[in-house]
Amino acid sequence: MRAAVAFVVRNWPLKLAAILLATALYAGVVVSQNARMWPGRVPIETLNQPASVFILDPLPDVTGIRYLAPVDAANRITSASFTASVDLGGVDARTANGFVSVPVVVTATDPRVQVVDYTPQRVQVRIDPLEVATVPVEVERGALPEGLIATDPAVVPSTVTVTGPRTQVSQVASALARVRIQPAGLDVDQQVDLIPVDAKGDQVGQVDVSPSSAHVTIAVSSQSTTRSLPVAPVVKGDPATGFEVTGTTSDPAVVTVHGDAATLAGLTSIPTKPVSITDATDDIVRKVALVPPSGVTLDLVTQVTVTVAIGPREGTRTFTAGLVLDGASPDRGYTLSTESVLVALGGSLADLDALDPRSFVVHVDVTDLGPGPHVVAVIVDAPKGLSVVSVSPARVTVDVSVPTPTATPASPPPTATPSAVP
Repeated sequence: MRAAVAFVVRNWPLKLAAILLATALYAGVVVSQNARMWPGRVPIETLNQPASVFILDPLPDVTGIRYLAPVDAANRITSASFTASVDLGGVDARTANGFVSVPVVVTATDPRVQVVDYTPQRVQVRIDPLEVATVPVEVERGALPEGLIATDPAVVPSTVTVTGPRTQVSQVASALARVRIQPAGLDVDQQVDLIPVDAKGDQVGQVDVSPSSAHVTIAVSSQSTTRSLPVAPVVKGDPATGFEVTGTTSDPAVVTVHGDAATLAGLTSIPTKPVSITDATDDIVRKVALVPPSGVTLDLVTQVTVTVAIGPREGTRTFTAGLVLDGASPDRGYTLSTESVLVALGGSLADLDALDPRSFVVHVDVTDLGPGPHVVAVIVDAPKGLSVVSVSPARVTVDVSVPTPTATPASPPPTATPSAVP
């Protein structure tokens, strides 16, 4: 018995390995003989792709899927029975040197189906860092039909953002808007798709443009003439109470326009977009666009600087003011030809409203005037912020008199006192 046990345990690791190998070989033979093959193709999906990573080339499909499944499940196998994916989580395009090798995982949607083999097991993914750049928008209008003239294109927006793999974005020189001018001479006023192009004008692929379109306007005419016209600023609204518009100017004051001769002949100016002055108390300075009428285009200047001068509302008001003598001598009398004058003051309505008529007086200087009549100018000291418009009368007559001294009566002589008779 002991000899038998010794024989069994002798070299037992080798014997165990042989048993396991035989079992594996047998299982492989069984599987190879019973595994089924799916003849279709399954696209590979990317999982956890970083936002900063761009895949340059499409991934191949998974083929040759071998699987084990019960008969009823095998009979229901379709293209939706399998999913294939690669996990790009943690991939850094900046350190991957353009390629990264990742395993392909194929799973069955039915848990009774066991995937045992497929091709490929790994794939090489060509990647590039995601790049963002700003490029100008350019307009290509093509050949101009004979007999027509056109203004330079106006495009909004003038720049756009391009996003894509760095190797592609670095090639983009501009975003191109292609338009065509019709022989009928119609103006171009349309939204145009933008195409990312390189310096040679060739389209660059795998790049997104945002926004994807731009608005292009081109004025087209057949018989165009040129004329210089003044700018007419348009003012909208009213300033604050007590204020008014004291002047309106534009810089430049004159612009050059193009259009049919008949159309330009009837124009006297080019208006601007409205400038609001609602409740303004100070000067308003705005840069606004010009608004030429239909059929008229601007040469170079499309915007002007409009200045609207705002100041207090001015007015005049007449006050009755009493005369005050300056320099009067106490030993002389003064008689005026009038006791008051009418004074017209000018200034802002706010200052005029604030003036108390009772505190407003005017002066007549009678210093060193001798006896007799004198014509003297009326002196008006205008209150702060106001100015003298007129004085009526501007001169008055002052009659200076010297009072006559009153005579003092003589004292009666003393009366003699009679002496007593002895």
